[in-house]
Amino acid sequence: MLTGLRISALGVIDETSLELGPGLVAITGETGAGKTMVVSGLGLLLGGRADAGIVRRGAPRAVVEGRFTGAGRVAEAVAELGGVLEDDDRDAELLVARQVTAQGRSRAFAGGVQVTVGALAEITGELATIHGQSEQVRLGTPERQREVLDRYCGPEHLDDLARYARDFARHRDLMTERDTLRREAHARAREIDLLRFGLDEIAALEPRPGEDADLLAEATRLQAADELRALASEAVGALSGDSDGAIEVPGARDLVVRAGRALAAAARVDPAAGDLVRRLRETSQQLNDVAADAASYLADLDADPARLEAVMERRSALSALTRKYGDTVDEVLAWAETASLRLVDLEGSDERIDELDARVADLGERLLEQAGEIGRRRAEAAERLARAVAAELAELAMPHARLVFDLQPLPDLSATGAERVALLFSANPGAEPAPLGRVASGGELSRVRLALEVVLADSDPGHCFVFDEVDAGVGGAVGLQIGRRLAALARRGQVIVVTHLAQVAAFADQHLVVAKASAEGVTNSGISEVSGEQRLSELARMMAGLETSETALAHARDLLAERDRSSVAAP
Repeated sequence: MLTGLRISALGVIDETSLELGPGLVAITGETGAGKTMVVSGLGLLLGGRADAGIVRRGAPRAVVEGRFTGAGRVAEAVAELGGVLEDDDRDAELLVARQVTAQGRSRAFAGGVQVTVGALAEITGELATIHGQSEQVRLGTPERQREVLDRYCGPEHLDDLARYARDFARHRDLMTERDTLRREAHARAREIDLLRFGLDEIAALEPRPGEDADLLAEATRLQAADELRALASEAVGALSGDSDGAIEVPGARDLVVRAGRALAAAARVDPAAGDLVRRLRETSQQLNDVAADAASYLADLDADPARLEAVMERRSALSALTRKYGDTVDEVLAWAETASLRLVDLEGSDERIDELDARVADLGERLLEQAGEIGRRRAEAAERLARAVAAELAELAMPHARLVFDLQPLPDLSATGAERVALLFSANPGAEPAPLGRVASGGELSRVRLALEVVLADSDPGHCFVFDEVDAGVGGAVGLQIGRRLAALARRGQVIVVTHLAQVAAFADQHLVVAKASAEGVTNSGISEVSGEQRLSELARMMAGLETSETALAHARDLLAERDRSSVAAP
C-alpha cells in the first residue's frame, strides 16, 4: 500500500505531501488543476519514462518520493541491490524516489540506494499498478490478454510458465547450434582435409624445435670450410709458432714463456716483480688452452661435400613447411599443435550433432507436455474468468456483455505456449463476440478493465491499483456502479482513482482535491484532503459546477448516503 507521497517541482505542482490511507482514495479537481501530475508522479515511481518537460519552469529538478508499506514481498530484490527496508516483516516500509533534472537526466532510488530505472520498475511493479488510457490500448493486444489470463491462473501457473519459457529458449539455442553444425558440414569436411594434409606433411618430416636455425649455421660453416681452415691455421701458427721452415718462428706461447723466465729472474732480485710472474703464468695457461682448442677446431674443418648436400636438402624440405605454416620451424610446430586441437573439435562435430539431436528431441517432448498442461489450465481458467467478468460487467450496467477468451492452437510452439489467446467481446444480445480492441468503445473498455481488476484482485491481495480516467465515456447510473466496484476492489487492496465523476468520488474512503491558484503570473497547484462540508461542496461542484447550490448539495448528500448503504450491504 502506498502510504506517503511527496511531489516537488512537477508541472504545476510546486510542493505537496500526501498521507494516503487504505481503501479507496479519490483524487478530484477542476480540469487543468494538475490531477494528471499526481498520476505522472506515480508513474515515475513505477519506472515510467522521464521527460524534461515535466519539470516545473525555473526549477533545477523534479522530485517524487513514495513510501510503501507491506513491502516484504520485494525485500529480497531490494537487498540484492544493496537497499534496506525499514522492517523485515510483511509490513515493512520501502522508500523509493525519482529525480528528473531540467536537462532530462533521471535518477532512481530504492531502499536508500541509487538503482537503475529498470530495477525500480521491477520492484515497485510488484507493489502497484497504474491503469490509464495506455493500458486500455494494451488490453486490446493479444499479448496483454494472454497476460491477464495467465495472471488469473495463479502463481503456480506463472512459475510453470516461466520454467517453460526457459526450456523453450534452451531448446531454441540447441536447435540453432545443431542446424549450424549441419549447415556447415561441407565447409567442416574441407577444413578437416586441409588440416589432415598439413599435419601429415609436417609429421613426415618430423622437424625439431630450432632445427632450421641449426641447419643454417651448419650450412654456412660447410660452405666456408676452406676459408675457415686458412684462418684457423693462421691462428694456430700465431699461437704455437712455425717450425716447418728453415728458420723457427716463435709463437705467442713461446714469447710468453720467455717473458716469464725474465721476470722470474727479476723477482729473485726484486720481490715486487713476483705479481707479474704469477699473471704471466696464468696467461701462459690460457694460451695453451686456446692453442689446443684452435688446433682441434682446425682438425674438424675437413670439407664434407656429402654432408653439405644433405644439409641443403633438409633445409629445402623444411622451407616447404615454413612457406605454408609459419616463418620458422617453431611456428610450424605451433601451428601443428593448434591444428591438432581444431581437428579434434571438427571430427567431434558429428558426435555433437547426434548428441544435440537427442537433447532437442527430449526437450521437445518435455515442452509439449508443459505446453499441454499450460493450455489445459488456460482453457479451464478462461471459462471461469469470463463468467466472473461477465458478472462484474452486469454490475457495471452491462447486463448483456459477453467476454470470451478464445484459445487458438498455434502451428508451432511459441515462447508463451501452444495457443494464441484472443479476448472477444460483445456488448449487446445477439451480437457475435469480436476482438475487444476493435468493437469496444472507450467507456466499455474502461469497464472491462475495471471488471478484470476486481476479479483478479483476489490473486494479488494488498496491491495498490491506480486508475486514471477509468470513468471515461460514462456517467449517471454507470458512474455509480463504477464507484461501487472500485470500492469492492479497495476491500482487497488500495485503490487510487483520478476521477471527474462525483458518483465515483462519493465512494472514496479518502477524498483529495487538487486546486490551482495564480499569483504574480505563476500558477501553482496544491492537494488537500476534504471531509464533511468541504467534501459535500466538492461533490456538488463536480455534479453541477455550483458548490453552494442547495440542489447540488442535496444530490451530494444522496450520493454519500448511497455509499453508506452500499457499504452496509457489502459482504
